[in-house]
Amino acid sequence: MSWGTELWDQFDNLEKHTQWGIDILEKYIKFVKERTEIELNYAKQLRNLSKKYQPKKNSKEEEEYKYTACKAFLSTLNEMNDYAGQHEVISENMTSQITVDLMRYVQELKQERKSNFHDGRKAQQHIETCWKQLESSKRRFERDCKEADRAQQYFEKMDADINVTKADVEKARQQAQIRHQMAEDSKADYSSTLQRFNQEQWEYYHTHIPNIFQKIQEMEERRIVRIGESMKTYAEVDRQVIPIIGKCLDGIVKAAESINQKNDSQLVVEAYKSGFEPPGDIEFEDYTQPMKRTVSDNSLSSAKEGKPELKFGGKSRGKLWPFIKKNKSPKQQKEPLSHRFNEFMTSKPKIHCFRSLKRGLSLKLGATPEDFSNLPPEQRRKKLQQKVDDLNKEIQKETDQRDAITKMKDVYLKNPQMGDPASLDHKLTEVTQNIEKLRLETQKFEAWLAEVEGRLPARSEQARRQSGMYDGQTHQAVTNCAQDRESSPDGSYTEEQSQERELKVLATDFDDEFDDEEPLPAIGTCKALYTFEGQNEGTISVTEGEMLSVIEEDKGDGWTRIRRSEDEEGYVPTSYVEVYLDKNAKGAKTYI
Repeated sequence: MSWGTELWDQFDNLEKHTQWGIDILEKYIKFVKERTEIELNYAKQLRNLSKKYQPKKNSKEEEEYKYTACKAFLSTLNEMNDYAGQHEVISENMTSQITVDLMRYVQELKQERKSNFHDGRKAQQHIETCWKQLESSKRRFERDCKEADRAQQYFEKMDADINVTKADVEKARQQAQIRHQMAEDSKADYSSTLQRFNQEQWEYYHTHIPNIFQKIQEMEERRIVRIGESMKTYAEVDRQVIPIIGKCLDGIVKAAESINQKNDSQLVVEAYKSGFEPPGDIEFEDYTQPMKRTVSDNSLSSAKEGKPELKFGGKSRGKLWPFIKKNKSPKQQKEPLSHRFNEFMTSKPKIHCFRSLKRGLSLKLGATPEDFSNLPPEQRRKKLQQKVDDLNKEIQKETDQRDAITKMKDVYLKNPQMGDPASLDHKLTEVTQNIEKLRLETQKFEAWLAEVEGRLPARSEQARRQSGMYDGQTHQAVTNCAQDRESSPDGSYTEEQSQERELKVLATDFDDEFDDEEPLPAIGTCKALYTFEGQNEGTISVTEGEMLSVIEEDKGDGWTRIRRSEDEEGYVPTSYVEVYLDKNAKGAKTYI
């Protein structure tokens, strides 16, 4: 099958068909270009998505990624980042292996097509010229033949007429002979031209046109083969990244299989374990025996009946210890004030109680004790251990620096031209002092750690006061003896707590020293969802539907600090109120 023999008369249709083939190729190039753009955009969106959910450095989110589920999620994000990279590879390979090559090939194809059809038109013009020459020779031959016939007829007519002179007859005979000769010449020319045309026409239809159409056919077939190869390359580019994409997906599956629920549960225990022992049984209090009162007891009791009971929920700066549940049973009988007063009179006042009040106030304002005594025992042990590890790393770093300086000094001593050994003495002394300071600091924290772990006896009262061991910010006011041994919010208990509670009633004048400070500004408002009876120190009673000001947001312990008026503020459970913070003006932030 050859276009030159089968389509010898379809020059115009072949021209249209080959142009259509080039258009199809350009359309395919455009398709691949758009595919590469889609791959790039998809890869970019995947990378942005992965980056969006990456944990921020030095944030709380980074600490959450110690859990296996969060680690698996982080691995998934990393794998998705690699997955996006493979789509970028697809885009790059399609651009280099398909788009660029096809665009160059289209330009070459257009030039070849133009050349072939130019040769075809040139052959057409040549055969048309030969045809015109043949027609001209034919018409001239026909004209000369007609002129010769007319001349012959005129001669015969003159020759038959007796009235015509012999000279006229001879003239007519000569004219007829001339016309016959011209006709013969035209006949010879026409015959020659006809033979030449037939030869050109045979070559045109059997040589030139078949050759040109064969070239066009080969060009078109190469175009078809090329577009087929490009489609194969298109599939292979995708196929090449399938193994790597499979590895990314396998990595996600492996990360998912690495999730260990038991390990995560253990991490929760390590993160939030306080180290406190559960409270023991409450002793039975027998109220059937008559109470023995002294004269002083009666006088103090009558004085107590005549005055309203002191309340500590209004201006207290303390916060309710979240582990202490509100007792739903009837109130326990409080120890008579006279007993507490007699006990106070027989004990020696200690000024460090008021220092503890100052320490509690400083903790409330955001200061953290150096020995982390404000934390529960288990959390304190972890913080101290971490601090010791960090200090040991710093000591090792300084030690390595000292060794390096020492070696450099030895080199200078052996080769004075390299430097002055004395110039390193100051730096060496400074590093040595830093190592000594770090070691002293490490010993201090190791002592605190040993105390927490029970390896050393408890420190003396003076050491406790210096380190800020005791935090007096959240004690209950005037409680019974069974409650004296309850743990404080900072996780540290001292035997002086009961005595400090006794002094707290008489320390009103000292409280004024701290309460005269500027009240905290309101950061929003809240609405009470339920009625809450604030009976513990630091709490405040609210009624359902009541609107109050928020002066301190929930810090994660389940309590929110509110204010009813300038002189009445305290803490309520966060779940009892609906909070509207000013900094979030777009909507309310509700804690349920």
